Amino acid sequence: MKNWTLRFRQVDSTRFEEVRSGLKSIETRAATIKYQPIQKEDTITFVCGKERFVKEIANVYHFPSPEAMVKELPLQKIMPLVTSIDEMKKRYYSYPGYEEKIKEHGILA
Repeated sequence: MKNWTLRFRQVDSTRFEEVRSGLKSIETRAATIKYQPIQKEDTITFVCGKERFVKEIANVYHFPSPEAMVKELPLQKIMPLVTSIDEMKKRYYSYPGYEEKIKEHGILA
């Protein structure tokens, strides 16, 4: 088992709190080489500023696109405050280089 560290920018502290509270139970990342080794039962230390907490990974999924992901997993567990796939994609693509990373590598949940 391995421990991974996922950092949230201070501007994304709302999402950090959603994960901590369990409201957001599915964390996602572009499936770049860095994240592909993540496995079930590994742990993730979530960090935002000086705040941190640890969760165990229950499952790992690799999807070719956000559309394929929401066919299998509930949107509200991925992005609790988002109401549509278009809104979800808009948020993903607001991160620098993320649209290209998802198109090239897919998305891990």
